[in-house]
Amino acid sequence: MWARIVEFMLAAWLSVSPFIFRYPDDRFFFWANDLVCSILIAFFSLICYYRPLRKMHLCNLLIAFWLIALGYIFRGDPLDVALQNYVTFGLLLLMVAIVPTDSEKPPMSWRDFYEKDEL
Repeated sequence: MWARIVEFMLAAWLSVSPFIFRYPDDRFFFWANDLVCSILIAFFSLICYYRPLRKMHLCNLLIAFWLIALGYIFRGDPLDVALQNYVTFGLLLLMVAIVPTDSEKPPMSWRDFYEKDEL
């Protein structure tokens, strides 16, 4: 579950990044994008704690690709710092989002084998 906690912390970073990088007030798209993406990342990472939905963290891959694409689509924009943040953040989110929710446990086939062996 450590990866879901890191995803939640990344969502917190994305939500405060407009204040850290001082986005201009007239750039509403970037403000809204950061807020919506951070809410979605936090939602997908927290919903993984519910056992039937433990693979929902893979939806964060879509958000990561979206942020990386924004960094390349708007390159040359006056908000270069925000776009660099998007690309770096997206790559980091990609790395964390592919980690399974129960990564600290042995693979399921091993767990099944050990349970049969104990009987």
